[in-house]
Formats: sequence, C-alpha cells, structure tokens
Amino acid sequence: MKQQLIAVILGTDQTGILSDIATLVSESECNILDSRHAIYGQEFSLTMIIEGSHNAITRVEMSIPDLCQRRDLLSILKRTRQHTKLNLTHLYDVEFNGVDNPGQIQAITRFFADQQASISAFRQTTDTDEETGHKMMRFKLVVNIPDDVAMPEFRYNLNLLCQVLNLTYKIVDKHKG
Repeated sequence: MKQQLIAVILGTDQTGILSDIATLVSESECNILDSRHAIYGQEFSLTMIIEGSHNAITRVEMSIPDLCQRRDLLSILKRTRQHTKLNLTHLYDVEFNGVDNPGQIQAITRFFADQQASISAFRQTTDTDEETGHKMMRFKLVVNIPDDVAMPEFRYNLNLLCQVLNLTYKIVDKHKG
C-alpha cells in the first residue's frame, strides 16, 4: 500500500537545491505528487507531497534531514494518507484595494473560510498615496470556490463585506479570463 509524506523545506536559495531534492526522492523510489516552490528575496520554501511504499517513504524520511543539514536548510516532515487533488473548476483571482485598516485581511479570509473556499495564494502590498498620505492596501488571492456555492449570492455577500470594509474588489474566473 502506498504511503504519503508531506515535506516542507526552508532556507537560503541555492543553485541545485530542487535537483538534489528530486534526485533524493527518485533514488528512494518515491514520486513527488505535487509541490509548491517560492522564493522570497534570498530565501526559498518548498512544500511537496511524496508517495511511495512504506520502506521508500522511510528512506526519504531518513534522507531529507541529512540533505538539509548539509545544505543548511530546515525541514519538517509529516506522514499523511489519501492525498486527492483539489477540484479546481471554480478557481478565481480576487483583488481588493483601499485604505489599509486593521482587521480587513482577517474579515476577508474569514469570509472565504465561511464559504468553504480554499485560498491557494495570498499577497498583500501597501503603499502611501502621495495625494492623501493614506496607507493604501492591495490584497490578492487565488481562491477555489466549492461547486455547491451559489455564485450570485457569494458575489452579493462579498460586495456587502467590501462596502463595510470600504474596499473595492475585482473577481475573475481563471478559466474564463
């Protein structure tokens, strides 16, 4: 029976890291089912789900920490089971803009959680408006909305929330552009 392992690796970005990790996983007779890699300045993060036999996953569990120690990286490993790919038929880019105020991000992310929508990407930037001196916020999300959510009602409620928060928003279906 196949076993699965979630691996999170963090550290200073170095040439060849992804190649070394992929080689280690392959040589352990495992497969990388899915992964996310991001670079933040000089730092990088990698999250992946690895699948293999019990013995193969054990080899990966023993080998990744050694590789990370040699490369001065941090690793977190957790066994899991029955990874299934998300149904991404209702994937949206959502962007919010307005004056930056405490609690806005919490209210927006809570709204999506209450709708059982999963957030797969999150980015916030702030700038000062030269004319008004206000701190302005731009907040972007990539969201997967479940099949059973009624989009007209969803949009109506999102519009109400944005009115309360004094934000503008744009929502674009990634499959329709």
